[in-house]
Amino acid sequence: MPLLQSQFYSIQRKGKLVKIATLEEVLAEVNKGGFIWLDYVEPAKEQLSPLIDALGLHPLAIEDCFDEDQIPKIEDYPQHTFILFNSFSYDNQALSTYEVDIFVGKNFLVTVSGVNDKNQPLLEGIERFVERGFENVSHGPDFLAHIILDYIVDQKFTVIETLEEELANAEDAILDEDADFNPGELIHLRRALLSLRKSLFHEREVLVKICRKDSPYISNKAIFYYRDIYDHLAKFFELIESARDIVTSLMEMHLSIINNRMTRAANLTNITVRRLTTITTIFMPLSLIAGIGGMSEYSTMTGAYSMKDAYLWFMGAMVVIAVLNYFLLKWLEKKDRAENS
Repeated sequence: MPLLQSQFYSIQRKGKLVKIATLEEVLAEVNKGGFIWLDYVEPAKEQLSPLIDALGLHPLAIEDCFDEDQIPKIEDYPQHTFILFNSFSYDNQALSTYEVDIFVGKNFLVTVSGVNDKNQPLLEGIERFVERGFENVSHGPDFLAHIILDYIVDQKFTVIETLEEELANAEDAILDEDADFNPGELIHLRRALLSLRKSLFHEREVLVKICRKDSPYISNKAIFYYRDIYDHLAKFFELIESARDIVTSLMEMHLSIINNRMTRAANLTNITVRRLTTITTIFMPLSLIAGIGGMSEYSTMTGAYSMKDAYLWFMGAMVVIAVLNYFLLKWLEKKDRAENS
């Protein structure tokens, strides 16, 4: 992102937010009362290096601005306090994490941020919030840092709301036994919630240190405002914990529903096999009798002249044997159920 998107401001105690064109001009305002705000958007390392001598920014803190593997933290240096926070965006079931760095000094504030997946600055529109709360902002850089941190934290709620909506949709799909439901959606939600939880945990620790008055560049008057941010982070952390529990429950519910489907299918198969077995058992002796009677010429058992009567007796005997087999199988099945109950 080009330097033109970086903004420089001078904030006077009894004045207003004044935008200044160049770095040299805004640095000249440092010792004129009030304080300055340097808002960098995706700067190159060479653009921050002059601030080491001009404002006393520590080189290690500047290195952290270009390290994407950092976790939220707060570090105190001789001439400033360095705060690292995370900003999030959630789109197409993908959670993106961005870094926002804040340098709070006695008479300056430096913010270093990037752009999101839509190529929009992470702190886009922050000037409106600063002007709206200018009465507090004019008290010092620590009050301006509060406005920026509060803006970042409020953006997290939008992401959490989106995740909760997807979680509710997944719950409805599971309860409705939607055949198109993809259990992989729960895995994506779980990973996003884990990333949010990790960030919120460390950010909450940052606010604990601030509220504990560990930083010399955050005044006692400003700490009351930072406590409000801590309350929001604590609330969001609890929401994430609850959502993670719900994801676990939904995964167990989904597996339970699948097991029930498989059990029903197995039961239907068992019923079908049992019916076929019953039919086979009933007709096996009948087939034997029919085979014996059908293979004899005329009838070796009853004689040729009584063949018609013999077939009637054979048919009657077969019916009787079939009925007896049926009731015998029912009795055995009832007996087995009684013994197993």
